[in-house]
Amino acid sequence: MSAHPPLARPTFFDEFLLHAHAGDNYLSGPVRPHYQMISQWLREADVDTLRARREESELLFRRVGITFAVYGDDDGTERTIPFDIVPRIFPAKEWDTLQKGLRQRVQALNCFLHDVYHQQHILKTNILLPEQVLLNTQYRPEMQGMDVPLDIYAHIAGIDIVRATHGDEEGAFFVLEDNLRVPSGVSYMIENRKMMMRLFPELFAKHRIAPVEHYPDLLLDTLTQMAVSEKRYSNVVVLTPGVYNSAYFEHAFLAQQMGVELVEGQDLFVEADVVYMRTTQGPRQVDVIYRRVDDDFLDPEAFREDSTLGPAGLMRAYRAGNVTICNAVGTGIADDKSIYPHVPDMIRFYLSEEPILHNVPTYSCRDPKALSHVLANLADLVVKEVHGAGGYGMLVGPTASKNELEAFSLQLKANPANYIAQPTLALSTCPTFVGAGVAPRHIDLRPFVLSGQEIRLVSGGLTRVALKEGSLIVNSSQGGGTKDTWILE
Repeated sequence: MSAHPPLARPTFFDEFLLHAHAGDNYLSGPVRPHYQMISQWLREADVDTLRARREESELLFRRVGITFAVYGDDDGTERTIPFDIVPRIFPAKEWDTLQKGLRQRVQALNCFLHDVYHQQHILKTNILLPEQVLLNTQYRPEMQGMDVPLDIYAHIAGIDIVRATHGDEEGAFFVLEDNLRVPSGVSYMIENRKMMMRLFPELFAKHRIAPVEHYPDLLLDTLTQMAVSEKRYSNVVVLTPGVYNSAYFEHAFLAQQMGVELVEGQDLFVEADVVYMRTTQGPRQVDVIYRRVDDDFLDPEAFREDSTLGPAGLMRAYRAGNVTICNAVGTGIADDKSIYPHVPDMIRFYLSEEPILHNVPTYSCRDPKALSHVLANLADLVVKEVHGAGGYGMLVGPTASKNELEAFSLQLKANPANYIAQPTLALSTCPTFVGAGVAPRHIDLRPFVLSGQEIRLVSGGLTRVALKEGSLIVNSSQGGGTKDTWILE
């Protein structure tokens, strides 16, 4: 058996090890109780066998078509997301705390969205300035005063969670960001579980691991609950931008798993404020659209005139109450990074509760005092565009060059309201199979929260892992990978 890489003294919360130790092998340290079985398995495993299993997983993922596109990549449009064969594990008690916090947060965000598009009570307080919402590019005036089924706007939410040591509390959960527009990644959560069960069935015989495979059933049930018609069977479709979209595999996967049609804009048309799908048997009315298309491209009548990704007149049908769009148009205002710092206050304002999950400390650069602090400490901070995603448009101060810091400071001064800044997070680590063996790598977690008649989530999520040693960037477009996430029952 090959040796595993030496252990550097951890400066991050490690979800596997209880504390630092004097040994030279990562797997020889004192292990947290819920990792005991996996620790033994890894110590006994042959590295060449593990490497062969990892290569098998990559071959199988490519064969099934589990790929994503990287825009602007000259090497090719499709690649597989690297899959790590060592699972990330939570004990039941930790997961219970996390899911309570997720339910609370998503409930408050939906209250905020309903309020913003109706009475706007929160804008009459000192929590948010009216211009932060009403002048934000993610605010959609077309939704003002419009009612949606059950007052729910974000039916599917992907909440990014990190763990870090905060004060005396080791491994505290923090919300890094809220994804409420068209959150992606759930297909990888499901396929990662299938892959682990195929490669290592013996591990599932020894652990009681909560299932995630029923997510498509919960998703379909949630979408069906949103139908406005009284028909016995509602027609649900998944609207995709098309095969060249980076998440097209997921669109097709979820449609297939739910047993509903995958459609593009040209497959739909609007007549008398009703949405229809073209079929070989003639037009068929559509009741619910699970859209994976951004607001701007949904309806050339209401938004971008040059868009062909959605049918003309969709907003007319939406306003008339003849179709439900999930997630609702205009949800982006609640996951904008300039709104994110105020979510804990939203929880207090709408629910009269203290937040279970905390935000990462955040500086809003629109505030002159905050901007001054950020400019003075740029080398120690992570700065993000308020509308940015996928790891783009951001500065990681500790890894930036002097020229990059100077250039970014000019951007900040030119448009401070376009940025927030956060301390460089000490993302937690867990065991990951890398070239030399098993070593710690930084991770985050995206659980998926479904809001219908009740708020539900499967016991698990998408764990993303920064495969490069020392890297804190977990995005697949930036070289990150994924893991199976186990909740021990």
